[in-house]
Amino acid sequence: MAIDRELLSQGIAALGIEVPDGALERLARYGDEIELWNPTYGLVSAEGRELVVKHLLDSLAPLPTLKALGEAIAAARGPEAGPVRLADVGTGAGLPGIPLSIFLPDWRFSLVDRMGKRLRFLENEQALLGLRNVELVESEAERAKGPFDLVTFRAFRPFSETKLFRALSKTLVPGGAFAAWKGRLDSTRDELAALSADAVLGAAAAAAEVVPVKVPFLDDERCLAVLRF
Repeated sequence: MAIDRELLSQGIAALGIEVPDGALERLARYGDEIELWNPTYGLVSAEGRELVVKHLLDSLAPLPTLKALGEAIAAARGPEAGPVRLADVGTGAGLPGIPLSIFLPDWRFSLVDRMGKRLRFLENEQALLGLRNVELVESEAERAKGPFDLVTFRAFRPFSETKLFRALSKTLVPGGAFAAWKGRLDSTRDELAALSADAVLGAAAAAAEVVPVKVPFLDDERCLAVLRF
């Protein structure tokens, strides 16, 4: 079943983000592919309108904040820095990595997941959508290899799994950052506050930015937690 392209178009317009040539149709086609292959691969627990709003638009909603952050980190690396390098860890169906890669064609993306069957789906999407700025990495999250300017997490593990996040912090360039898609602001702040005593993560958590995010057509509270290292 094809996803609702009008709903997707209205949502993108509401976000007010720059739309590269062909990006809207590529994103819609990606949504169609999730609908098609979801019964086989168990990619997401959503379909139709919910897939568009809670997954595609949700993935893109923090894009302005993420873009400014990534470009600032890359600029700090110097004039020969090259493109922004982002790792989407625990990418699953490619969310948010694939939508971001479509709308940020000049960045370089590493989509990291430990499950081979998910990677087979992503390999098909990479070819079908012509994602030349994407590499696929079959790996446990804690074994991901950088260096990256940004590491993103969506529907991933809580920051209380400190061993994992300590390992991932080592994949960042100096001044790099975690960007985590989260729900309610108060629970996100509580989660970060619990890290205050951690020798590796404590300072980044204490100085973290929790940025409110509005997802079109969604009443649920959403935010982006940014931890700089």
